[in-house]
Amino acid sequence: MLEVADIVRLHGAAYREQYGDSLNPDRKRALRDIAACHTPFFGGHVYQCDHCREKVFSYHSCRNRSCPKCHQDQTQRWLVRQRSRLLPCSYFLVTFTLPAQLRPLARSHPKKIYGLLMKAAADALQTLARDPSFLGARLGILAVLHTWTRAMLFHPHVHMLVTAGGLAPDDPSWVDPKHPRFLVPDPALSVIFRAKFCAGLKKAGLLRFVPAGVWKIRWVVHSQHAGRGDKVLDYLGRYVFRIAIANSRLESLDNGIVRFRYRDNRSQHIRHVQLPATEFIHRFLQHVLPKGATKVRYYGLFSSACHSRLDRVRQLFTPPPVPTTSAIVSTPEESAAAAPQPRRCPNCHNGFLFLLETLQPQRSRSP
Repeated sequence: MLEVADIVRLHGAAYREQYGDSLNPDRKRALRDIAACHTPFFGGHVYQCDHCREKVFSYHSCRNRSCPKCHQDQTQRWLVRQRSRLLPCSYFLVTFTLPAQLRPLARSHPKKIYGLLMKAAADALQTLARDPSFLGARLGILAVLHTWTRAMLFHPHVHMLVTAGGLAPDDPSWVDPKHPRFLVPDPALSVIFRAKFCAGLKKAGLLRFVPAGVWKIRWVVHSQHAGRGDKVLDYLGRYVFRIAIANSRLESLDNGIVRFRYRDNRSQHIRHVQLPATEFIHRFLQHVLPKGATKVRYYGLFSSACHSRLDRVRQLFTPPPVPTTSAIVSTPEESAAAAPQPRRCPNCHNGFLFLLETLQPQRSRSP
């Protein structure tokens, strides 16, 4: 299967020659790591089969947060943690999009703009949610930053999984939305979001770089019911530890032309894109976040400062467990099943692999 790593290995040098002067350290490292992922560059292990005696080489992953091939286990662990964090209530998915006029500013000051985008969106939601005519309570919010469209174009926006209800400020009770079809009205949310973002830009000293017309247009905010939140979590989890495109969407690389597919949001039809390999790499790298930029944030009841309130809410939804004095003891069979099992040999499929040698990283050799 074609991988982003294959494209980088074959055409990374041409890309560096064309765009090298504009490459920041984060993008340079992403290029290096993705090209070297699962190669001797990062070291690894040599295993041998106890049946056919064949050796099997297993190289380490790069662990770069932009790599499409890494983080499968990390993603699953993140999803397990988030599912355990979810309250047993309904949810809304609310998406806040940065206007096109502000995208040049996001390119030049990504860390500040991305952080402000997430904070302004969360503050706008909490401001309206505190209004008793809509909710009059504190929400729980999980926010995940995305900077791409499915065609990998630059399109900064933040998805927020928001509880359909919240904790009352004075009385420890759960408050449901006044309107069953929506949490808060999108038009009012858009106006407050725009105002919060403007105030944040002014505080950061960046307001003078913004065209005046952006404050006269309607900023795009879209909300929809998200059931119990599980499906939205699965979608968000795909790109929490990687960016822009999965290897499975790549179709071919021929004569320096990359072809990939995506599903159009509006028509739901499959679209096909073909780009020169250097342009593909350029689109991919524009979504590499600067060091220290946070992709996932928690607000309201889900924030680290609200652990006690969140525990209080859980008690409202879940009756306390019945105390018991009997300890749970695992049987030998259960303990054996829980222990890690040796890997089967991929060559003969009969024997098991045992560790023969640890390979040290070969980082002195640039990929």
